[in-house]
Amino acid sequence: MQRNRLQKLLEFLEQEPSDPFLKYALATEYLRLNEADTALTYYEDLVNNHPAYVGTYYHLGKLYEAMERKADAIRTYENGMAAARDAGDNHALSELRAVYQSAIGLNYEDD
Repeated sequence: MQRNRLQKLLEFLEQEPSDPFLKYALATEYLRLNEADTALTYYEDLVNNHPAYVGTYYHLGKLYEAMERKADAIRTYENGMAAARDAGDNHALSELRAVYQSAIGLNYEDD
């Protein structure tokens, strides 16, 4: 079933190769299939070619953290916060700020 969904998404992407939603859906699907390197390729394509697609930054940052690439995760969260501000997306900004603060070791529970 999951491979069928992946195949459909790939077919859709062939028809609309620059559609950011399809790239995001593919990245998410590859993560579900434990193909992190392929997911990473799609997420990185999104932030490089569709920087206003705000939803990418959280998931890319989390993937970097899982890959023990903390500096990349922090930079991704910073870029995501800027993109969220530009888009006026306060919900995404709040989520990105929370994971950013956690990634840099700023934990308010430690006070």
